Amino acid sequence: MIYFILFIGLVSFSVYAFIQNKKRPIQPFPEHWKELLNEHVHFYRELSIAEKETFRQRMMLFLSEVYIEAVDTEIEDLDKVLIAASAVIPVFGFKEWHYNNLSGIIIYPNNFNGDLEFENNGEKRIIAGLVGSGRFEKQMILSRKALHHGFENDTDKGNTPVHEFVHLIDKMDGEADGVPEQLLQRQYITPWLKLMHEEMEAINENKSDIRKYGGTSEVEFLAVASEYFFERPNLFRKKHLELYEMLERCFQQNPANRKRNSKP
Repeated sequence: MIYFILFIGLVSFSVYAFIQNKKRPIQPFPEHWKELLNEHVHFYRELSIAEKETFRQRMMLFLSEVYIEAVDTEIEDLDKVLIAASAVIPVFGFKEWHYNNLSGIIIYPNNFNGDLEFENNGEKRIIAGLVGSGRFEKQMILSRKALHHGFENDTDKGNTPVHEFVHLIDKMDGEADGVPEQLLQRQYITPWLKLMHEEMEAINENKSDIRKYGGTSEVEFLAVASEYFFERPNLFRKKHLELYEMLERCFQQNPANRKRNSKP
């Protein structure tokens, strides 16, 4: 019964978002959000003043194109800031980017299971985020707990919302397969596949510091490695130079070379 109610709600939201999508004007950036960005998003803190202005503009463009709703909770300003920042981070190296394969994001208060249930406890409630398919195409579901956790620790290697947006980028060439053909030039695809499979083997043999989930499939490897690339770029470059350089080409960013700038 719970799943049926959630299903109807998600379908209704999907239709609503499809009808309304891209019809809203871009709103001015709320001044008090700057403090939230500086406090919670280390990627933003390390940008130059000019880059920060561009980052904020890109956030508001994203929020004008995608609807955010919540199930059994209320959307707060920090939720919007962290979601929009997560969307901009992996594509900040591109002058213009639109997530044409995303119309809406649904926030759950906590992790959920394969039936999209979050109220029950147990081992099956382990999903922190997913990009929908089939009836839920163009939808993303995120756990608020995972959303906030992704920005609470500057020293870990993970960020669930960035992970899910990388999945969306991966899907933009028609399928999620771990090869972001929209970003990676053709001559780098074969070297990328070689590096990816070598590192997946190392992960599965407990010889890599990349999170074990990255060894489960090519799709998850791209997303997990990208989290590491943006969360701990200096360490990632030190431990995995070839992978770092490949993701640098892919995302057209070199986050390890940025210097922290605490000004607004």
